[in-house]
Amino acid sequence: QVQFVESGGGLVQAGGSLSLSCAASGSTFSIATIGWYRQAPGKQRELIAHITSGGSTNYADSLKGRFTISRDNAKNTVYLQMNSLKSEDTAVYYCHIVGFEWTPWGQGTQVIVSS
Repeated sequence: QVQFVESGGGLVQAGGSLSLSCAASGSTFSIATIGWYRQAPGKQRELIAHITSGGSTNYADSLKGRFTISRDNAKNTVYLQMNSLKSEDTAVYYCHIVGFEWTPWGQGTQVIVSS
């Protein structure tokens, strides 16, 4: 079973950037499609970007051109580079295997964007 530890969140001004990291344990990481999710205050958790084992990526329409997901299978780590941040990006960010959302989640990392 893969477990995740997210890091890199913080407080940033609108227009700024942050880089999130997701360190995973477990032998199946390298073959899994990994997603970054976020949960804004009062809203449901949503999938915002994912990357396949082969490196193909997909993003929510609202994020295209601002966020970049990448992975380093040798380090069992997935990254999310976030640029041109907006107040609506304020949320707790999580990573997880896509399609296995019923399995335990990490604690996430808080991102607060001040306007």
